[in-house]
Amino acid sequence: MKMGGEEKPAIRLAGDTGLIIEFGQGIDPGVNAKVRAMAGAVKTNTLRGVTEIIPTYCSLLLIYDPLITRPGKLVSAIERIENTLERTGTEPCKVVEIPVCYGGEFGPDIENVEKSANFCREDVIRFHSEPEYLIYMIGFTPGFPFLGGLNKKLFTPRLKTPRMSVPEGSVGIANNQTGMYPIASPGGWQIIGRTPLKLFAPQRKNPFLYKAGDKIKFIPISRKEYTRLKIKEEN
Repeated sequence: MKMGGEEKPAIRLAGDTGLIIEFGQGIDPGVNAKVRAMAGAVKTNTLRGVTEIIPTYCSLLLIYDPLITRPGKLVSAIERIENTLERTGTEPCKVVEIPVCYGGEFGPDIENVEKSANFCREDVIRFHSEPEYLIYMIGFTPGFPFLGGLNKKLFTPRLKTPRMSVPEGSVGIANNQTGMYPIASPGGWQIIGRTPLKLFAPQRKNPFLYKAGDKIKFIPISRKEYTRLKIKEEN
């Protein structure tokens, strides 16, 4: 079905308390912009009974209280909101700079990326730190950003055997994506560096440094600078 010359989003049930709104497929900035616009519009309209709004790459999951609302009612409200998305747009994004110490003890898999791309280390670091990466979604662990825009030359498959524990602050590559581990957790991404910043701090007024829709810019730093910033973060 089409609406206003464009494909109407598909809406389907997700269990007995969820509703999924799908705007497309794959990793696409235009599709993700619609997801974020819908998420913002749903928050603004405060749909009664909706308890959680979860954006992903190309869809939005709404969790609702079945004692307060029902799917049919939500679908009608969503369709009304969808007609206004072109006028409301998305929130302006901010660019968050993330210092990263590449290689060595902080990037045990950077050689894998070098071999996969047939690059020297300096080129891997340069190609990885050049873009401003769009945060398509947050998930997996608190504050883990799934970033789009990795240079195709750096495409590197995940590790064949995931690690039981990846250190907090690690920066990695998995296929055509890059991301960061805000907390220590299992993971199979190729780890190429680490940031000294505290990406997730529950005690802060704003526990996260960024949100979906923001952009990340990696800034290469030395081991000495890493140590200085790490001490600053901990004090």
